[in-house]
Amino acid sequence: MTLAVKGGEVEVSVLVPAKDEAENLAEFVRQCRDALTAVPYVCEVIIINDGSEDGSAEVLERLQKEHAFLQVVTHRNRRGIADALRSGGDAARGRIFVFYPADLQFLPSEIPSLVQPVLAREADIVTGAKQGSYDKALVSGIYNWICRWLFGVRVTDLNAVKAYRREVMDVVPARPDWHRFMVVIAAADGYRVTERPVTLMPRRAGKSKFGIGRIPVGALDLVSVWFQLRFARQPMLFFGTSGGILVLLGILNGVIALVLRFGFDIGLRPLLYLVILLVGSGVALFGVGFVGEMVAGAREENRQLVRAVERLVDELKRPRG
Repeated sequence: MTLAVKGGEVEVSVLVPAKDEAENLAEFVRQCRDALTAVPYVCEVIIINDGSEDGSAEVLERLQKEHAFLQVVTHRNRRGIADALRSGGDAARGRIFVFYPADLQFLPSEIPSLVQPVLAREADIVTGAKQGSYDKALVSGIYNWICRWLFGVRVTDLNAVKAYRREVMDVVPARPDWHRFMVVIAAADGYRVTERPVTLMPRRAGKSKFGIGRIPVGALDLVSVWFQLRFARQPMLFFGTSGGILVLLGILNGVIALVLRFGFDIGLRPLLYLVILLVGSGVALFGVGFVGEMVAGAREENRQLVRAVERLVDELKRPRG
């Protein structure tokens, strides 16, 4: 048996956010048991009950008693997939995490193919490339194309099931819904990314939690992630450049106003207001850029301090000869 027991060592932790999936949970756990029993590494399954309002809590309580490899983490209210993955990660014992939904649209039998490149040290994060037709294929295709264009991460699908090293979670900000950008954020931090095909199945029971209202939210998140990855460490590159352009435009408008006033005896008060607006906005952006540089510097110092503490902890853990 390579399924985890209570208190034993674990290599792979399958993190399963679940919201109102009572009808799917028993079958999902059964498929996980069948898929992971024969693999040559120890696995556990952690289901995060994310504020379910159906009978999920009762089903999970029964399943946890029946299966030693199953852990349950409960959120009192719905907190979203990103928080669910963090809660599951805190409870997990494995050094490799696998994100898998409980809706049975992805087959647990394909978990080993996602894990294999990470175990073989060929990649740090493996994302699934969905195979098959589905309702939101057009929206997903546009989203993935934009992400590939903006971030340069050449994988087919950035927002499907995935396997990744535990430490990848440390570079993903604890922001709502930012689990969707785990691949691009990890790639920007130097982690190696690859993909494996995964079969997308029709939903057996329950309802999808993702409606059309998530599209504008996703678009704004996409812009936010791009901005942070592009300018978080060099804020003056954005704010300084923008401020400089506005100041130059203000100066140019000031010269035009002077020429019109003293050369042609034409006084345009709106042009004067425009000069004040442009120069004032440019100076304000410069100020924001300077503050941003100070924050970025403090963040880098904090990262260096964290690395130093981690090295010290590693040295203390080493056996002394």
